[in-house]
Amino acid sequence: MKLSLPARLALGGFTLLTLVFLYLPLAVVLRLSFNPAKSVSWPGFNGYTLDWWRKAWESDGPKDALINSCKVAFVAMVLALILGTLAAMAMARFQFFGKNAVSFLMVLPIALPGIVTGIALQNTFSRTFDLGLFSFRVGFGFHSLVIAHATFCVVVAYNNVIARLRRSSPNLLEASADLGAHGTQTFRYITFPLMRSALLAGGILAFALSFDEIVVTTFTAGSGFETLPQWILANFSRPQNVPLVNVMATFVMVVSIPLAYLAQRLSDSGTD
Repeated sequence: MKLSLPARLALGGFTLLTLVFLYLPLAVVLRLSFNPAKSVSWPGFNGYTLDWWRKAWESDGPKDALINSCKVAFVAMVLALILGTLAAMAMARFQFFGKNAVSFLMVLPIALPGIVTGIALQNTFSRTFDLGLFSFRVGFGFHSLVIAHATFCVVVAYNNVIARLRRSSPNLLEASADLGAHGTQTFRYITFPLMRSALLAGGILAFALSFDEIVVTTFTAGSGFETLPQWILANFSRPQNVPLVNVMATFVMVVSIPLAYLAQRLSDSGTD
């Protein structure tokens, strides 16, 4: 249906206003990271300086928090890709009793409110499990964050891979078997190339989802281990550290926006 000129102008104007509303605050944070003054009052722009960027680089707090976030996000991404890919291949290639229930359980973690997931995981990690011969307790720290983040990151990997597998013809697997290829060869030469871009897109999105998670992290990190979102939340109310918060937020935007664009392009591509 072709829209009239007034309708196209109205739609274009509304779209432009929506984009400005969404991205103008990001531009303000970017500008404030180069602002000499510590004030964040509007407009509050008094020239340019790289002093805050230099101080953020030299400070152990934000740098250590950034490294912690990258470590947790990377390990959670790897676990999510492995578990999500295996689950997606099983769901796409096999029929079994309870398949719909399993599919629902796979996507449930990302649908639940973060505070519900965080409380449930906190109770689990703090509980001591007695198995008779021995007992154990998960505890809190790096490992608990990895487990917690992987529970919802696996949904992203699962959705990307299963969408790609459903768009590929199962006849390719049958043809590969007819030509004498065993399961490993079929996966290496047929299945993996078909879902390679989906894996990369799912990995990028899983990394980004883990990297900026704050609600579940608050309940499962414990004391002594701080991620970048936690550091930003803790220091935003401290006037002396607000410029450093702007710097770290800008750094995250500069890194994450291109990654998000790349993930979208890879998800939309049907072939590598």
